[in-house]
Amino acid sequence: MTNYKHPNDSRVVSTDQVLVNDLNNYNTLFGGVLMKKLDNNATLSARRHARVKECVTASTDSIDFLHPVRQTDSVCIESFVSYTGTTSMEIFCKVIAEDMMTGERKIAATAFLTFVALDEDKKAIQVPNIVPESAEEKYLFESGEKRAAMRRKRREHSKELTQIIGLEKPWERGDIHVRKSE
Repeated sequence: MTNYKHPNDSRVVSTDQVLVNDLNNYNTLFGGVLMKKLDNNATLSARRHARVKECVTASTDSIDFLHPVRQTDSVCIESFVSYTGTTSMEIFCKVIAEDMMTGERKIAATAFLTFVALDEDKKAIQVPNIVPESAEEKYLFESGEKRAAMRRKRREHSKELTQIIGLEKPWERGDIHVRKSE
């Protein structure tokens, strides 16, 4: 296996129209619909980078909704591997909304997702490193270690939290008082 790849090797671009069923009560794209599209694109980027049958989402690190996407827009999602650990891949996604009537384009959202490549036994495998080329890729790569450190810290916090939060049904816990409807 080559020990490095370029972000372009994992780049996936998909464009869809926004349909009426994709809209919320504000006539803008449902955030959840966009999140599904992001996860699909990012999965393909991860699999393309690792060249494996299966990659799993380890975390959705952030999704920043920057501009609403309307029914008159197309939604273009571009994703690529921006940073790697030993077995993990950070995927950067940008969402561009294009008004189909005027041609105006805006960055509608950005997101970072982390994936792990799995072998046939569902074990994490080592992935190739990244060698960035463009200014955008270099910026994302250079800031990648900082985001990876934040992910590790957040994951530790999540593990601590699981020791405190309960699995009981709320109405079966003694600390919760449930009101009956009148």
